[in-house]
Amino acid sequence: MKIYARNKAAFHNYFIIDKFESGIELKGMEVKSIRNGQVNLKESYIRIFEGEAYIYNMHISSYKHSTIIKLDPKRKRKLLLHKREIMKLWSKSNLSGLTIIPLNIYGNDKGKIKIEIAVCKGKKLYDKREAIKKRDLEREVK
Repeated sequence: MKIYARNKAAFHNYFIIDKFESGIELKGMEVKSIRNGQVNLKESYIRIFEGEAYIYNMHISSYKHSTIIKLDPKRKRKLLLHKREIMKLWSKSNLSGLTIIPLNIYGNDKGKIKIEIAVCKGKKLYDKREAIKKRDLEREVK
């Protein structure tokens, strides 16, 4: 399993409640761009709309050797989930303060591009400070 992009800010800004694995619908040369590491998950989020899950603001740069039509790098992309997983995500996202964000985008051993998504609760400023203190104490102990 090769990780192409990781959302490092997600672990700093959110408490992870539940994780899911999903496929993603890609067009044209987006797969080659992702495999070259030209993808950014920062500021991306997931919304459920009319029974389908979509990811917004995931930036995939255009492949430089492509000769076909250039696509919008921040267009919304459909996530490939089972209906019961979508309903579970929808019910959790309707609770106050919970959001759905991507954590990693990676390739599995069958050559497919997968995305790990999580239901999260936002951290307050004092929670972030406590996490930084714990991290610094662990570094001092080592």
